[in-house]
Amino acid sequence: MTPTDPAPGADTAAPRYTGEGGALFGLALRTAVLTLLTLGIYRFWAKTRIRRYIWSSVQLDGTRFEYTGTGLEKFLGFLVAVVILAIYLGLVQLLLAFLGLSLFVTPESPGAALAQGVAFSLTGLAVLPLVFFAQYRARRYKCGRTRWRGIRFGMEKAAWGYALRALLYYGLALLTLGLLWPLATWRLSRYMIDRTWFGDARFTLGGRWTGLYPAMTHILVPVALLVGGTAFAILSERPALAAILPPVAAIWLVIGVVHYRVQSFAYLTRHTTLGGTVGFDARPRTGTVIRKYVGGSILIALAIGVVGGLLTSFFGVLFGGLMQMAEAGRPDGAAGAMAFVLPMLAALFGYLAILLFSGAAAYALIVQPILAHYTETLAVSDVAALQDIRQRAADRGADAEGFADALDLGGAI
Repeated sequence: MTPTDPAPGADTAAPRYTGEGGALFGLALRTAVLTLLTLGIYRFWAKTRIRRYIWSSVQLDGTRFEYTGTGLEKFLGFLVAVVILAIYLGLVQLLLAFLGLSLFVTPESPGAALAQGVAFSLTGLAVLPLVFFAQYRARRYKCGRTRWRGIRFGMEKAAWGYALRALLYYGLALLTLGLLWPLATWRLSRYMIDRTWFGDARFTLGGRWTGLYPAMTHILVPVALLVGGTAFAILSERPALAAILPPVAAIWLVIGVVHYRVQSFAYLTRHTTLGGTVGFDARPRTGTVIRKYVGGSILIALAIGVVGGLLTSFFGVLFGGLMQMAEAGRPDGAAGAMAFVLPMLAALFGYLAILLFSGAAAYALIVQPILAHYTETLAVSDVAALQDIRQRAADRGADAEGFADALDLGGAI
């Protein structure tokens, strides 16, 4: 028997997603406006409110999940992380300056430009371990602030171990031109899953890393088509074929990347168990995910076109009246000044309005439908065993995603 097969006679529960697009759109729009008015400070509270809504919209066996994080702890964690990052990057720049490299000079020769390029590259490499560190810490924070039936999830302290392994496995994947990407995916996922808890029960990942290769089919095939097909077309002097293959392979490759993300998640979930008995069966469909993303994007684009048209018409009438007043020659020149300043303010207002609207619409029309699809294609077996799980001591030392927020990695869900 494998983790994908429910135990004989075991009860199975399918999670439900009950969120509504209109409610999430309104919440995301309100919090986005507050974030803008507070010059970005409110974004920590905005993420918290959105997470609370999304978490509470997921039900398992009749019980909703809870998110207990706060905006204040995220804000304080961000401040601490910014100070640490500033000190760390300052030391990196001192070391580069000692080596004769600097980011803050105007290159006056090809050699100076090359040195600056090397400095940029080394700075990026220096930040990369912190990126992986932040990813693990962000997941640990979200687990520690998630509850179901009053029992919290949690993760062990192992962020630096994850960062070092991520550097190793992703490095191997790049050196092998992506052929060992499934190894990186499986090893790093196992590292995190095996250190994740629900109450006093531990999650465990089984399976093999080679089991992820079927999910890579639509990546390997277009790459082979691009390389081999293009070489064949050039050698056989078929310019039309050589011109067609690259765009076809590129589109196929994009679809293949989405397919790998969806199906690797499904494979890893199907081979995960909780407490040795509770199993999971995930069957998300790549076509459905792509349709929801493309369909939501089209609806957002159409809505932006309508909103943009209405704003253009409104301000066009307003500016027309101001220009008529200016041409009438008011002695104080106020109308002329307004006719000059207001178009710039209107353009800024229109840009911000469209930006806020599109961000909120993305939550309602893209993020939520895809999340609902993932939720509703998941089944949990041996749900009765969850009754025997007891509370675990709270995880301490989490930085409330401070590094993830400072590095712009703190996604909403």
